[in-house]
Amino acid sequence: MHILIADAFDAKLPERLAAFGTVSSDMATLGQANVLLVRSKTKVTPELLAQAPGLKLVIRGGVGMDNVDKKACAEKGVKAVNTPKASSVAVAEMAMAFMVAIPARLIEAHMSMKEGKFLKNELKRTELFKKTLGLIGAGAIATEVAKRAQAFGMKVIAFDPFIKEHAVAELKPSLEALVAEADVLSLHTPLTDETKGMINAALIAKMKDGVIIVNTGRGKCVVEEDLVAALTSGKVRAYGTDVWYNDPPAPECPLLTAPNVFMAPHLGASSKENLGRIGDEVVAILTDFKA
Repeated sequence: MHILIADAFDAKLPERLAAFGTVSSDMATLGQANVLLVRSKTKVTPELLAQAPGLKLVIRGGVGMDNVDKKACAEKGVKAVNTPKASSVAVAEMAMAFMVAIPARLIEAHMSMKEGKFLKNELKRTELFKKTLGLIGAGAIATEVAKRAQAFGMKVIAFDPFIKEHAVAELKPSLEALVAEADVLSLHTPLTDETKGMINAALIAKMKDGVIIVNTGRGKCVVEEDLVAALTSGKVRAYGTDVWYNDPPAPECPLLTAPNVFMAPHLGASSKENLGRIGDEVVAILTDFKA
């Protein structure tokens, strides 16, 4: 078995996978690959699959599968799987980092201090305590966020059309009902036809004035131009995002120059601990895999 590691995984993973066959990170060996490991950088397209006639298994290290053409894989007889359990804690902590930093004005405080300014009176903070967090999507990552938000004394509500009950969050009957109540919104949905562009002008109009939006889900769930307009008007107080239309975002991405946008370069699942957990799931998948 030839295993090709196309993207960045835990440094110890090649050694762990050696028991299953030859391991390479050289994309020139794609034609020999039986197993392909990707994260978010490599796109598994029909064109890539055509270059890998011996491919039997694609493992996406992480949750979302939008960079893997599952239909094309199925047509080629290639099994495509992910590692959904590994990333929950890492991404949840990233979402909470935005939620803590934005109302606490930590980023502005740090940058102003670096510039020699002492804005003790100018930077006004708000708290998470007794605020309402609205989770869009209530899967494993959102559940970890909900637990942490409750520890901050927040009320947690959620909308997810695929579940009927939740152990932590109070479920709302519609997305509109959710956004009408939330002081902070946190996105935790995959990219689908239904979720693409779901944060748009029409939905933003139904949100509370001054809402904070955090996105550690998928960049394309947001209509960037509509969000920039809401940030400029103050309807949306701030947007914290770790996800983009593309990695990296195009230079003309309007969010890069919009007011009150707090940005990270898709770091959510990149913790050292999480890469180790992803490796554990990869090993388990290969142990059970029947070529």
